[in-house]
Amino acid sequence: MTERKAKVEDYIVRDVQYIPHTFTVGEATKKLISTEFHGMPVCEDSKLVGFITAKELLRAAHHPDACVLDVIRHGTYTATPNMDLDDAARILFRYGLRNLPVVDEEGNLIGVISNLDIVRSHIERATPNKVAMVKSFLETKHGVTITVRRKIVPVELLRPTQREVFADELLGRMEEIKRGLVEPLIVVEKNGHYVLVDGHHRALASKQMGVRQFSAFVLEPSHDIELGMEKQAEELGLRTLDDVRIIEGAHHPLMEITTRFLKDEGKKIEDRVSK
Repeated sequence: MTERKAKVEDYIVRDVQYIPHTFTVGEATKKLISTEFHGMPVCEDSKLVGFITAKELLRAAHHPDACVLDVIRHGTYTATPNMDLDDAARILFRYGLRNLPVVDEEGNLIGVISNLDIVRSHIERATPNKVAMVKSFLETKHGVTITVRRKIVPVELLRPTQREVFADELLGRMEEIKRGLVEPLIVVEKNGHYVLVDGHHRALASKQMGVRQFSAFVLEPSHDIELGMEKQAEELGLRTLDDVRIIEGAHHPLMEITTRFLKDEGKKIEDRVSK
């Protein structure tokens, strides 16, 4: 069976802010500054008529009373909900765009797909490969048949198998969740609880944020099996997420690598100041 390709509608952000076509440059600038965006769609009622960027507003800054329609290029690249996500990614990359308005057949704005959404999709779509590896391993090792289901599982029923997480990575995961990156956990269902195979930072981050449920790939064995990771977790006293130790002061390997330049730069500044 051929796997369905990801579509724009799977990752579209539907709650979209836009600039009314009657706005002046000054009004549009004020609205854009109040958001986290670098540009916004321009609409006449619900019809998309163009896209205003921060650069265009800067160019017209000396004419704050001018209408936005007089300073933008009319029309813009768009996507449709049923477009393959990979095709939308090509448009964003080819033309150096941050955002791509999504319209229906009548040209009504229904959402936006961004380069961040494309990145999110690639991270989330990598998880099924991990699931397939875990499924194959368990079936071979224990001689069982594993059924995989996508479910929403209660965070309180997660049984950890990792005794430590890094505080900096935990904060990073919180930011990802806030931005809508809900990469599913991988768990094995066992007697009323879920053994957490992959996603300890995500699970702990969601718990600290007050999230009670989380998306997961649930592996269901055809009969009960003894998991080595679960046995080891019990020996370590890991029964709930509260038993996982949060390491402060040390860096998660990913954060150690990606923030190295920032730390080096900070050291140089300190050295210059002390001279």
